[in-house]
Amino acid sequence: MKKVILMSLVLSFTYSAFSQVKETGLMKSWPAEGPQMILKVGKIGKGYSSPVVANQTIYVTGMIDTLDYLTAIDFQGKIKWQVPYGRSWSKSFPETRSTPTVEGDRVYVVGGLGRLVCIDANSGKERWAVDVDKDFKAEWHLWGVSESPLIVDDKVICTPGGKETSVVAFNKITGKLVWKSESVGGQRAYASPTIFEYKNFRFILAVTATHLIALNPGNGSVAWSYKYYQYKLWSDQPGLIWTNTPVFKNDEIFLSMGYDYPAVMLKMDSLGTSVSEKWTDHTLDNHHHGVLVSGDYMYGSNWKSNGKGKWVCMNWDTGEVEYVTDWINKGALIGADDLFYVYEEKTGTVGLIKPNPEKWEVISTFKVTDGTGPHWAHPFISNGKLYLRHGEVLMVYNIKA
Repeated sequence: MKKVILMSLVLSFTYSAFSQVKETGLMKSWPAEGPQMILKVGKIGKGYSSPVVANQTIYVTGMIDTLDYLTAIDFQGKIKWQVPYGRSWSKSFPETRSTPTVEGDRVYVVGGLGRLVCIDANSGKERWAVDVDKDFKAEWHLWGVSESPLIVDDKVICTPGGKETSVVAFNKITGKLVWKSESVGGQRAYASPTIFEYKNFRFILAVTATHLIALNPGNGSVAWSYKYYQYKLWSDQPGLIWTNTPVFKNDEIFLSMGYDYPAVMLKMDSLGTSVSEKWTDHTLDNHHHGVLVSGDYMYGSNWKSNGKGKWVCMNWDTGEVEYVTDWINKGALIGADDLFYVYEEKTGTVGLIKPNPEKWEVISTFKVTDGTGPHWAHPFISNGKLYLRHGEVLMVYNIKA
C-alpha cells in the first residue's frame, strides 16, 4: 500500500484545516464501542467548522445568538476565553463555517459577513480586523462566507470575489493591504485558497463562483485562470456552489463540486501560463466533504442528492472509475498514518478505512451521539487524538496505539 500523499482542503459548510495529517503510531483498528472519548466540551456555539490544535490549545468557532465566536479550550476541557469576531451569516444555514488558521501566537478567522480578524492566540484580544467583503464589494451567493484564511509568507489571503477584485492579501502582522488582484469575475465561492507548488512554480490557487485562479504570491498578478462555470447544467445561476479547494498532484489539478456538475482534471502547461482539460468525469462529483489521493487513486463520496451519496475510487491519471459503492451515506474524510477517517453526515458514523482500489474496506466504526444537526464538520487529528465537532459539542478521542 502506497502512502497517502495528497489532500484536499475542503471548506464549505464543513471545514478542516488539514485533510492529510502527518501523524504516526495510531491505532490500526478500534474496539467495538470505538476509541475512548477523553474529553467532551459544550457551549462552543453552533457551527460546521472544524476544531484545530496549536499552542497546547484547542481553537474552534461557533455562532452564539447573532455573532461568530472563537473559543480557546485547554486540554482539560476548560474554556480559557471566548470572544466574538464578527456578525454571523443570518440567512440560510447561518452557523459558523470558517475554521481558524493558526500561526505562532496569532489566530486568523473570517466572519460570516466577511470580516477578517487576527486574534492573539494567548489572550483572545483582537489585534486587527478588515471588513473585507464590505471594503472590496464582495458579491454573495446563498450562504455568505465560508472560507478559512491562507497564510503565505508575510501575507494572509482572502477571496471576496466580485467586480472590484477576486483575491486580496494583507500583511499578516499589521493587517495593511499588500495587494489586490484583478477581478476575473464571479461571486464569492465557498472554498478556501491553497498553495500549489510544482518544480519552480509557486502559485496561490483561489476560486470564485466561476473561475479557478493561479496568482503570484508576491504581487497578486494572475498567472492563469480557468473558467469552471461553463457547462449548461447551471446556466440559470450567476455562479457555482463551489465548495471544494482544488486537489493537485504534480502539474495536475482536480476540481469537483457535487450537484451532478462535471468534475474536471486540469493539466498546467510547461510555462505555467495556462491549463487545459485532461479529462472530465460525472461520477466523483464530491459535494463538500473532501477528496483524498493515495498512490495512483482518488477516494471520496459523490452526490446523489443533498442528503445522499455513494463512495468512489477513481484512477487519478485516466479518470477511470474503479468502483462506486454504498456505505451509509456521503461524508467528510481525512487521512493519517496511511488510513482514512470518515465522518458520515447523516447518522454520525465514524469509520476507519483502509485505502484499497479494489473495494471500500471498512476496518472499524463507531457513532457520534452527542450534539445536534448535520454531521458536517470535518475531523481533525493531532498528537494521537481525534477531534470531532457536532453542533455545539466538541469531542476528543484517544486513537494512539
